[in-house]
Amino acid sequence: MQELSHYINGQHVKGTSGRFADVMNPATGEVQAKVPLATVAELNDAVAKAEEAQKAWGATNPQRRARVMMKFGQLINEHMDELAELVSCEHGKTLPDGRGDVQRGLEVVEVCMGGPSLLKGEFTDDGGPGIDLYSMRQPLGVVAGITPFNFPAMIPLWKMAPALTCGNAMILKPSERCPSTSLRLAELLTEAGLPDGVLQIINGDKEVVDAILDNETVQAVGFVGSTPIAQYIYGRAATNGKRAQCFGGAKNHMIIMPDADVEKAADALVGAGYGAAGERCMAISVAVPVGKETADRLIKSLTPRVEKLKVGPYTAGDDVDFGPVITAASKARIEGLVNSGVDQGAKLVVDGRGFKMQGYEDGFFVGPSLFDDVTPDMDIYKEEIFGPVLSTVRAETYEDALNLVIDNPYGNGTAIYTADGDTARDFAHRVNVGMVGINFPIPVPLSYHTFGGWKKSAFGDLNQYGPDAFRFYTKTKTVTARWFSGIKDGGEFNFKAMD
Repeated sequence: MQELSHYINGQHVKGTSGRFADVMNPATGEVQAKVPLATVAELNDAVAKAEEAQKAWGATNPQRRARVMMKFGQLINEHMDELAELVSCEHGKTLPDGRGDVQRGLEVVEVCMGGPSLLKGEFTDDGGPGIDLYSMRQPLGVVAGITPFNFPAMIPLWKMAPALTCGNAMILKPSERCPSTSLRLAELLTEAGLPDGVLQIINGDKEVVDAILDNETVQAVGFVGSTPIAQYIYGRAATNGKRAQCFGGAKNHMIIMPDADVEKAADALVGAGYGAAGERCMAISVAVPVGKETADRLIKSLTPRVEKLKVGPYTAGDDVDFGPVITAASKARIEGLVNSGVDQGAKLVVDGRGFKMQGYEDGFFVGPSLFDDVTPDMDIYKEEIFGPVLSTVRAETYEDALNLVIDNPYGNGTAIYTADGDTARDFAHRVNVGMVGINFPIPVPLSYHTFGGWKKSAFGDLNQYGPDAFRFYTKTKTVTARWFSGIKDGGEFNFKAMD
């Protein structure tokens, strides 16, 4: 049985707590490693070491910090297949999804290679008589990232790359379910030239999370996970005077208008709803066709596509559409919600319950489910399922469909499929959701924009990656300066003015 470690001061360090969490293989249901759960003392010691290491790193000029990111990006590319396999063997997602996980994180690293341009301050010449004003962005010091299981490479990279480029030291606590990718990325950062101690990987559970939130040296916390935990972390961090950006759950809708290409919409829904077994905060979990004819055509197009989806272990290669969910508890919860949908009157068009994979009977596999005639009062609509389940809520009019999205408590992502530009423009302007797709199912912005939801999907006023990340991980200092020249009006040197 492999025993994993923390990563402190550029080295793997065994845990001292005696407490461990199981790292499972979701395809087999077997424990493949154990990860140590740190104590408060271990966390505080790692923070102290990071604080010391940050002094020199923060004083390193931005261009040299960017060069570390350049080398890091090169190493990620060289180790892409290795990293993707680490993602897949602990999470369960297919290898193409694993590579995509790494690639979307790498894209943020690539933006950070140009970090100096985002760290520039501002200058005003002659803001007053002989007075100049300028601002500079300076690192916060020690910051922390708390990342989820569903993107073991992407989200840690979204946190660490901007934070380090800005001159901070970072404490990263990855999900204890999928820790190996973060540990390997830390090794690659050391190889890329990051000084020891600037990135510390601390594995742990709630005890370590609370220690991070209560440690006075930690100046900012970034989190991705469920809404209740996001709200908890945001509140405790704010109470302790820390910056926080905390991203929570989602219930993403796709509206399909009568003029839409229904076949293309169906293809998009299958990929957006069932990819990575639906364990994505940007997954489309609700289809909203407008009008009975549109709904009937959509269900007719979706049903054979969903029925043909192939479920299996990542080792089956590209012949699998999605793999298992992360734990046995997740599988039970998803199937329980499907049961509730049936009990509450929704029409189960494709039933994914009871799926068994030959040779992997103990794996956490859930077959794809498709519902029709779902209503907003049902549990399968109200709760974030985080599994391969797509609900269809029929709307009579565009306004009904739009209001369904507006009234939902979550506001991460949404999409509309239509051939009408005016409708699409109206939707983009009126909908109260942070990321909007027009004939695009999963509207995750490119890495030089910024990612973030609204309403109960996000807590904090700055988003992930892009320019917002550089604002979040720095503080602005503004200087007002006046220099006395010592020159009289007549041109003679005035020594008194130099006093």
